[in-house]
Amino acid sequence: MKLKLLYVLAATAFSFNVAAEQTCYAGADTTTATDRFTINTDGTVSDSETGLMWQRCSYSQTYNEDTELCEGSTPSINWQEALRGAKNDTTADYDDWQVPNIKELASILEHSCTEPSINEDVFLGTKLQNYWSNTSGVSTMSSAWVYQFDSGLNSLHAKTSNVYLRLVRYEK
Repeated sequence: MKLKLLYVLAATAFSFNVAAEQTCYAGADTTTATDRFTINTDGTVSDSETGLMWQRCSYSQTYNEDTELCEGSTPSINWQEALRGAKNDTTADYDDWQVPNIKELASILEHSCTEPSINEDVFLGTKLQNYWSNTSGVSTMSSAWVYQFDSGLNSLHAKTSNVYLRLVRYEK
């Protein structure tokens, strides 16, 4: 009986998700150095290399300037919901947010790190999951390209899939 109870307790303890810690590889070239970005106090970040402005937090989260953290949950949404969400988003009083294309999304990947494959000093609240781009598949228009921020790999996903989102805009 005691052995059975011990087994049940051990199995239960290991069934909970443990937050992964980012792994960065020594000697690998950094692709998104922090000094390339200007971290703005309004929850946005400006990329001097691309001229893009990104939201620091994942879609629907709110940046708290006092704690420097993202608050609230971020839903995984389908592609049409992502496009509508971008059109209606007014983060930092900007009304021209958009779903990034696949090249824009690739520009914030940190290739020297995994779990997540993004500069965590710059971008907050990143899920270890897929993030939408607005780039449709060439042979399968019912799919769009995503980047997986746990590994940094890209793939096509059905536009009906539920995926995470980070919005971008062009700085003027």
